[in-house]
Amino acid sequence: MSEDFLSLAKQRRTIYALGETLPIAEDQVINLIKEAVKQAPSAFNSQSSRILILLGEEHNKLWELTREQLRKRVPAENFQATSDKIDGFAAAAGSVLFFEDQEVVKTLQAQFAAYAEHFPAWSEHSTGIAQYAVWVALAEQGIGANLQHYNPLIDEDVQRTWNVPASWKLRGQMNFGAINAPAGEKTYIDDDKRFIIAK
Repeated sequence: MSEDFLSLAKQRRTIYALGETLPIAEDQVINLIKEAVKQAPSAFNSQSSRILILLGEEHNKLWELTREQLRKRVPAENFQATSDKIDGFAAAAGSVLFFEDQEVVKTLQAQFAAYAEHFPAWSEHSTGIAQYAVWVALAEQGIGANLQHYNPLIDEDVQRTWNVPASWKLRGQMNFGAINAPAGEKTYIDDDKRFIIAK
């Protein structure tokens, strides 16, 4: 069982060359994402993670509004490289936007005052775990993905365009689609720099 999990963990990579064709039906992808998020643990079982799944033209709309926000900030002489990068994200089949519901965080802070200062960090843990769970689940189906962070640059546009509740705080954008080119080789730092074993 552990070997199966580690095999999937190794299969999950950052894939930038993504295409629109999915190996399974869109409805299956949606159900996969929903189930992965449902099974991801959260502090006090708060279930604070919220998800917006964008497919087709709605996915393209996300990257167009991101492009326009970047156009306002990136010098014109540097913008072509930025725009090309956005084209790569738009070429995917869809996007998963990960949010954390701040109303949940505030409620927990009020209910458990002794831990109040920790709930924002624990909320960040929750979204990280949810993102990883979705990424691994997609990889298991042969679907590539990459994770981006254009928040808070696009937060207002996203909220307005898709009627996202004000309490949802955008934490990341995961593009997914066909793997048109594999990830490069992954390197690792030495174990003795990363792990301490005491027994």
